[in-house]
Amino acid sequence: MTRYLITGAAGMLGTDLQAALAGRDVVALGRTELDITDPAAVAAAVSGIDVVFNCAAYTAVDAAESDEEAASAVNALGPATLAEATAANDAKLFQISTDYVFQGDATSPYPEDEPRDPLNAYGRTKAGGEEAVLRLNPAGGYVVRTAWLYGANGANFPATMLRLGRERDSVSVVNDQVGQPTWTADLARQLVLLADSGAPAGVYHGTNSGQASWFDFAQATFQEAGLDPDKVKPTDSSQFVRPAPRPAYSVLGHDAWSRAGLEPMRSWRSALHDAVTSGVFGE
Repeated sequence: MTRYLITGAAGMLGTDLQAALAGRDVVALGRTELDITDPAAVAAAVSGIDVVFNCAAYTAVDAAESDEEAASAVNALGPATLAEATAANDAKLFQISTDYVFQGDATSPYPEDEPRDPLNAYGRTKAGGEEAVLRLNPAGGYVVRTAWLYGANGANFPATMLRLGRERDSVSVVNDQVGQPTWTADLARQLVLLADSGAPAGVYHGTNSGQASWFDFAQATFQEAGLDPDKVKPTDSSQFVRPAPRPAYSVLGHDAWSRAGLEPMRSWRSALHDAVTSGVFGE
């Protein structure tokens, strides 16, 4: 029987992965239970495991600008440690990565083989994790890039928008950043599909299909929840200056799924509809 390990299991994606793997032999460890930068602890955790999903990450994008060393420990050294341990055990490692490994200056979806060119410190550390996984576990290392995640088990954009929509007469949202809103429940199911499929190791883009600006995403969320979408007002990124620059264009291509004989993830709009109507945000 296949045995699975989820690191970062208490987070939004880790929690949904546990649900997607229900009924299987799963070890789920949060950050307080496993330090992925500790080689001895990782070796012990990986022993007897066939598939590892690494959901552990330093995700404080702005804080990484002033503490890149701390971000790199979790986002680069941690995956390297897991890659060495999984390679030694002939296990598969699924490393969750990000659109932030790209500059965000493209005009068409980034293919999986696009050279990494991070825009900020967080992106540099995640790029380091990707490189380590593919180098240290070439036969069993999978990098799955995702973006704009939301789900039931963590702070997320739709939940924030719905709260603000009930508190305020209007909400200003940027319309000059474009990406792919992605439901963690969908991503979790796609990761399990990939693990079960026997598809080759390498890079895959785990985002819901299509594209939207944050403004589009907010309006769609209001519509699904029965709120007035005209309460969402467009603005631009100059009104929300933050320490870390954000990619303006984060749309990822999905050709690797087709090459592996698998269906890419469904449209972001369909996923959002199901997320809202299923009560993910307490509606």
